[in-house]
Amino acid sequence: MPLTRIAAVSEVLPGELIETLHEGEPYAVCNVSGDIRVLSGVCPHAGGPLGNGAMDGGTITCPFHGWEFDSATGVCLMDDTVAVATYPVRVEGDHILANLPETGPAGA
Repeated sequence: MPLTRIAAVSEVLPGELIETLHEGEPYAVCNVSGDIRVLSGVCPHAGGPLGNGAMDGGTITCPFHGWEFDSATGVCLMDDTVAVATYPVRVEGDHILANLPETGPAGA
C-alpha cells in the first residue's frame, strides 16, 4: 500500500480526534499524547462516523451508540471479536501519511 497524505499534524492536537476523507472513504485520525493513529472511520455496529466521536485517552467512542474502540488496535472494548482496521502511519513535518488500502473500480 502506498503512503497517502491523510491530514496535517496541526489539525489533530494531542487528545483530539477528527474525521477525514480519502477517495470518498472516511477515516478517524487521532493524536494520543503525540502518537498519531489512523483507523477506519466507520463503526461496524451501525455505520457511525468514528472520526466524529469522542476520545478519552486512547479510546474512541462512536457517536451513534457508544461503542468504544482501542485506537491503537482497533479492537472494540465491549466485544473483542469486533474491530475496525488500523493503518500504519508516518509523520513527515506537518504531514500525516498512512498506508491506506487502494480503492478503485472492481477488478482494477
